[in-house]
Amino acid sequence: MERDTIAKQIAELTERINQLPKGYISQKTISGKVYFYHQWTENGKKQSKYLRDDEIATLTAQIEERKRLQAALKTLRSDVSSKPEAQADRSSLNCTLMHKRIKVADLELDDATGFIRRIGKVYAKEHLPVGIALKKGVVDRAALNTWWADRSIPASRSGVREALEAMEIKDTKTLLVRCFGLSLSDQYWICPDGTNLKWEDVNFFDNTFSDDVGDILFGSAHRSESINFHSPDSTSDGNLKKRWKIINTKRCLIKGGSNPFRQQPFNEVIATGVMERLGIAHIPYTVAWIDGFPYSVCEDFITEQTELVPAWRIIQAYKKANDTSLYRHFVNCAMALGIPDVVPFLDRMIVLDYILANEDRHLNNFGAIRNAETLEWLGMAPIYDSGSSLGYDKVAPEIRAEQDIECKPFKKHHEEQLKLVTDFSWIDFDRLSDVKALIMEVLSAEKARDYMDEKRIEAIVTTVARRIERIKKLAQTQRISYSDTIEDDVTDHTGKAY
Repeated sequence: MERDTIAKQIAELTERINQLPKGYISQKTISGKVYFYHQWTENGKKQSKYLRDDEIATLTAQIEERKRLQAALKTLRSDVSSKPEAQADRSSLNCTLMHKRIKVADLELDDATGFIRRIGKVYAKEHLPVGIALKKGVVDRAALNTWWADRSIPASRSGVREALEAMEIKDTKTLLVRCFGLSLSDQYWICPDGTNLKWEDVNFFDNTFSDDVGDILFGSAHRSESINFHSPDSTSDGNLKKRWKIINTKRCLIKGGSNPFRQQPFNEVIATGVMERLGIAHIPYTVAWIDGFPYSVCEDFITEQTELVPAWRIIQAYKKANDTSLYRHFVNCAMALGIPDVVPFLDRMIVLDYILANEDRHLNNFGAIRNAETLEWLGMAPIYDSGSSLGYDKVAPEIRAEQDIECKPFKKHHEEQLKLVTDFSWIDFDRLSDVKALIMEVLSAEKARDYMDEKRIEAIVTTVARRIERIKKLAQTQRISYSDTIEDDVTDHTGKAY
């Protein structure tokens, strides 16, 4: 097929796809009745529309048609990009994927898109990212491309479009190459051929980094020709505004909240206090005020010797059977990899998320830590990123009624996810007796009151107390209602759009 013909087909497919609805259909059970909703993301914001019974079948068919056309478009683009004449029109970057000082594999990257066009020699298959398959010596290029793309800033992050325009960068994947893919969460990076770069000279754990990308992501103006792109901000995930900053020699992550209440930073401090009382390993957070707005601040818990492997990567390590629940699949994968104490960790995380009504514990919001050189698993990572909780985006009556609370990572409803807990004996309920005072102190602080009122604070305090009491009664019955089925399993594993 000639390139002009393929280009025409690509244009036609793209136009047809754009005419079809995006997203998916979800359902909610309210008072025993099932309601259906069309949910999609538009301009970085999550949208939802109630569906009448006569609309469901038509929309389902349209969404399936969109998926089919998208698959066809992907195949067509792959065909045209693999043709020699297409390759000649595009520049490439030859480099080596590195794991600290260890050569992992030779790569050829497309300069225009940042995607991996070719995988050459594999030097250390055991150091490939977790979940990347190697069959008969050949690396799964699609899987490695997904892992590589996941390192980039999500295109849905608040303010990222304006930041890209300021940097005169086409998309967030291009930023990956500018900073060699370096991160403060793991030790992977790319070394361009002929540069002789060394880990000791480029890593962000031992070396300073530019504030330029972080400044732009936070809305500060920069001349595009003077931007220094060597920054871990090019590889930070999540949809809330965030950046890395060196504070008193410590690498710290600064993260904002979403409108209208900007509550997430305060929630992180409350979650810190709850976990201290429960004896749960966690990352402590504080609140900082920048230009009149609240931000959460925490230190990087990854060192130059360790790395974080998100739960999403862990479940890619082995194929999931259709009759296996997502929870069981994660536990099976973690145990097969040799990660210790998985179930006790999950018990604590699920209980915490129930108390806080956490709505965004997706599979990239928890994980395990391993030694980057020996690949020894050290255990599950301390709990972090608990901000999208406590009715952060809801008004007081919705909070009090515990209305429309989403749940992740395993079940769609917190009550169902709580059934996965195998043991409650570790909870000292006496230590939770002052949680009300903790919440009042954090949310009633002088500057916080600009975003909070008495009714909102009281609604949060009331629902947290109610949820703690439910867990207490469940624990006191000494009856574990453990349930592990595929019913109510989460299917949408993306983070929330704000």
